[in-house]
Amino acid sequence: MRLTTKGRFAVTAMIDLALNNGEGPVTLAGISERQSISLSYLEQLFGKLRRSGIVDSVRGPGGGYSTARPLAEVSVADIIRAVDEPLDATQCGGFENCRDAERCMTHDLWTTLNMKMYDYLSSVSLADLVERQRSKLGLSAPVQQRPLTIRRSSAKAAAHP
Repeated sequence: MRLTTKGRFAVTAMIDLALNNGEGPVTLAGISERQSISLSYLEQLFGKLRRSGIVDSVRGPGGGYSTARPLAEVSVADIIRAVDEPLDATQCGGFENCRDAERCMTHDLWTTLNMKMYDYLSSVSLADLVERQRSKLGLSAPVQQRPLTIRRSSAKAAAHP
């Protein structure tokens, strides 16, 4: 059991999209270049993400993709499900025919692991991942997401109480 390239690349591409979405739609060519993911593979993934309502697309010059929902409302599990990524620790795909036509002795163990994985991935939002990445890179929040604060210099503040 492991997360395949499809799921890993979809999550990586969504983080990249969210980080670069501040100035309009993000091109798949840009994501491809920054993340070293095949453009044709990204096209397949983003077709599925668009059909799932996770991203919006804009055609034509200046077109590309943007997030369709607030980042806090998109979980890693949403992204993985959108690209049809199977996260299944059972050998039987949940059909309980692990040992020929019978359920194996460890079926409940692997089924519980599946539920725990989805619970965890559902608890992690795209906003969480973007914030972690921004912290690692030393980036501040995009201008449109920061609250506007007006600060006066100490000399002006003293002259204009």
